[in-house]
Amino acid sequence: MDKEITLYTNPWSRGAIAHWMLEEVGVPYRIEVLDYKGQMKTPQYLAINPMGKVPAIVHGNRVVTETAAICAYLADAFPEAGLAPPPAERAAYYRWLFFGAGPMETALSLSACDFEPTPEQQMQMGFGTKARVLDTLADALRDRRHIAGDRFSAADVYVGSFVGWSMQFGTIDKRPEFVAYWDGLKDRPAHRRVEEQTERMAPPPVAQETSQG
Repeated sequence: MDKEITLYTNPWSRGAIAHWMLEEVGVPYRIEVLDYKGQMKTPQYLAINPMGKVPAIVHGNRVVTETAAICAYLADAFPEAGLAPPPAERAAYYRWLFFGAGPMETALSLSACDFEPTPEQQMQMGFGTKARVLDTLADALRDRRHIAGDRFSAADVYVGSFVGWSMQFGTIDKRPEFVAYWDGLKDRPAHRRVEEQTERMAPPPVAQETSQG
């Protein structure tokens, strides 16, 4: 696993989650910043991610897209970082990592678009309702520092990022469980380094397309 890692990202996208994960892993990597004005849709980048979205990583001859998959891949590729439990103890880790990538992200994304599913639509959608998702998440975080066990893991990088962003932008209420959880994550040195690098890479955008991974 000594091949170079390249992160394709935009500083103001879900790529920040993959960036945080790389900082937690602590291995060398380089960043390719893509803008929203066409660089994500060039033939060169579409050969890496046909979705034309960021983030994506290239590790040697391996390509990984989708933010939760990048987090899981890096945790497995670099086990010395301790960002995934032992295989026999991963039930909660898998559950909450994919809860974040599935019900939570879908519910929050649709809510941001002012879409409220009807009772009939709720039966077709994996998240049901945003209220049910947030109640489930709050119950899981109550009196806990980490979402999946007693140690920080890649699941915290993913779920924590969405909790922090969603409170910042008003997509979710600042429930005590969410505030306490994010307060325990946001000052991690790796996260602070990403914030500092993000500010240097690009100013905050006025408006931009959602970049989903």
